[in-house]
Amino acid sequence: MVAPCPPERLGSTDFCRDHGLRYPYVGGSMAKGISSVAMAKAFGAAGMLGFFGAAGLPFEEVVAAIDELQAAGDIPFGINLIHSPNEPDLENALVELYLKRGIRLIEASAFLDLTLPMIRYRTQGIHRDAAGKIITPNRIIAKISREEIAAKFFAPPPERFLRELVSSGALTPEQAQLAAQVPMAQDVTVEADSGGHTDNRPAISLFPSILALKDKFQAQYRYQQQLRVGLGGGIATPLSAAAAFAMGAGYLVTGTVNQACVESGTCDEVRQMLAETRQADITMAPSADMFEMGVNVQVLKRGTMFSMRASKLFELYRAYGSIEELPLPERQKLEKTIFRDTLETVWEQTRAYFSVRDPRQVEKASRDPKHKMALVFRWYLGQSPVWANKGEASRKIDYQIWCGPAMGAFNEWTKGSFLEAPAKRQVVTVALNLLLGAAYLLRANQLTIQGVRLDAEAMSFAPLEIETIKEYLR
Repeated sequence: MVAPCPPERLGSTDFCRDHGLRYPYVGGSMAKGISSVAMAKAFGAAGMLGFFGAAGLPFEEVVAAIDELQAAGDIPFGINLIHSPNEPDLENALVELYLKRGIRLIEASAFLDLTLPMIRYRTQGIHRDAAGKIITPNRIIAKISREEIAAKFFAPPPERFLRELVSSGALTPEQAQLAAQVPMAQDVTVEADSGGHTDNRPAISLFPSILALKDKFQAQYRYQQQLRVGLGGGIATPLSAAAAFAMGAGYLVTGTVNQACVESGTCDEVRQMLAETRQADITMAPSADMFEMGVNVQVLKRGTMFSMRASKLFELYRAYGSIEELPLPERQKLEKTIFRDTLETVWEQTRAYFSVRDPRQVEKASRDPKHKMALVFRWYLGQSPVWANKGEASRKIDYQIWCGPAMGAFNEWTKGSFLEAPAKRQVVTVALNLLLGAAYLLRANQLTIQGVRLDAEAMSFAPLEIETIKEYLR
């Protein structure tokens, strides 16, 4: 006998209840609006949670996205907050915006440490209800890939930051006492080998370590809010989704496969490139936001020269102290092939951009020629995803497409089905196939444990059209 396993019962039912969801499924944030407003709305309308990818976008575009999402009615959604060590003013401005507009949920990604603006967001409005329960209006889902970072989010806000918030008037002493009794993030997503920012960690070893860490912190602090752990990175087939739930994931997070869907904020040409991707067609390349620190992101290698060109820029940055020190042949090659303009012209464009976005970067560049070189090189890294999203044909060779091995696994699973065609890939259809398939495979595995022999067909799940899935879920 095998008990029913509807997708709603997978993962943590508390996670679904707290976030107003039907399914324990999250569309993670992808920068530059790749996880678009349309994507977040589609997820929300289907009883799932979608995050808008605010990272790397002009401030006014984030405001417009919030306007559209809040006008969509009573659907769950969240907004991304990415760590910006080179632009602390921007991170602070985004937190101010989120607080002002009543954004109650953010996905914190790529953080190397806790920051004061994030702690202010988490603790704003904290209070006790009539029953004495601590209420935290603002929630954070933290996306991490290292144990030491997970520990920071499982713990309460550091006392030094709470004192600073009290001194500035952002918190009362009573609120600071309450804040010391809640975790920075009740929900922590283990980000395994994924697209974009990643440590390329295998889920099968990383997830159990974070799950054990969660239990340790819950026992230590005895939070009223039970800590939860989700899993993302590599979730692209029903079998990988089933494996995540079998390990104890409270919810799933997908990213790469959503970028290949029609709702994503990229172009049809990129979607076609992703549809042709195999698991080995990916590589690591320097990131734009943490270029000077040597941080890498995982990108598509097949069909683009971005990774090689970005690595060349970082190599030159490490070797020389300024643009003027670059050997003439190297400089000419950069201007002809990568920038397609003089470095002086690129600097003027860069200076104009940061004069509005973060004037301190321009001031620093005037004093530090190496920082000026970094900003110029980051122009290419920052423009490359924009060219990809807009489908700039003349720059196809320079497209920066964030992608993990999950894309190849998804293509292998959908080959020969209706989901093989990029135009048929919709985020909700993909999500429901993964969830229903995971539920089916988990039940099938229960039969095999009881000694029932099942053939290969019975132990697999092929993509189903959305109408068929809805019949199953009624």
